Amino acid sequence: MNWKILGVGALSLSLVACATDDPNRRAKTGAAVGALIGAVAGHQVDGDKGRYIGAVVGAIAGGAVGNYMDKQQAELERELAAEAARQELRITRLSGDALKIGVASDASFGVDRSDLTATAQATFGKIAEVLKDYDKTVIHVVGHTDSTGSDSHNQGLSERRANSVQSYITQNGVLYDRVRTEGRGEREPIASNETSAGRAQNRRVDIVIKAVVEGQEQQAYAPPPYLGS
Repeated sequence: MNWKILGVGALSLSLVACATDDPNRRAKTGAAVGALIGAVAGHQVDGDKGRYIGAVVGAIAGGAVGNYMDKQQAELERELAAEAARQELRITRLSGDALKIGVASDASFGVDRSDLTATAQATFGKIAEVLKDYDKTVIHVVGHTDSTGSDSHNQGLSERRANSVQSYITQNGVLYDRVRTEGRGEREPIASNETSAGRAQNRRVDIVIKAVVEGQEQQAYAPPPYLGS
């Protein structure tokens, strides 16, 4: 564990606690405690990259999560209605009040490519605008492919596509430390790979949005469960 982080956190708590004549002392102390706990949680789940994610993401009281995610889902559905009508993406609710935006790769990338098309940039730009407004969440970007090509090729392609989405939404204002990426290759299909239509459905990028809940912060950083069908 990086004790420098804890030292800074402890100093912050001390400074807040000493401000006994501050009418907002309790709120400030709570915020400092939350940041310190978040820093530790961030280290535990992302220590390999040395990023203390929890310190920069707020948390939601458990009873408010459903409403918070309801509002976010409604805004996403409103902003992305045209794309959904063209069947370029689908927004669904997962267990634990998580949201999933499944974006078709054929609408986002050229064949065997990982750079976003102009159409995809517009779509992910809209998504980024909403994600910025609902910042008490962790965003998991998961790339998928169909079964054509080798396992290693598909794995690499799914990772590169997920990284491209991360890069674009963070360039458009989403905090980098909120976004985690993963490639799952061909392992989680949502349709049959025996048909061209099915393979097209399997080529996708899933954006899973998980709320950071007070007292359960680490759960938001855990990878999403199986996303196939």
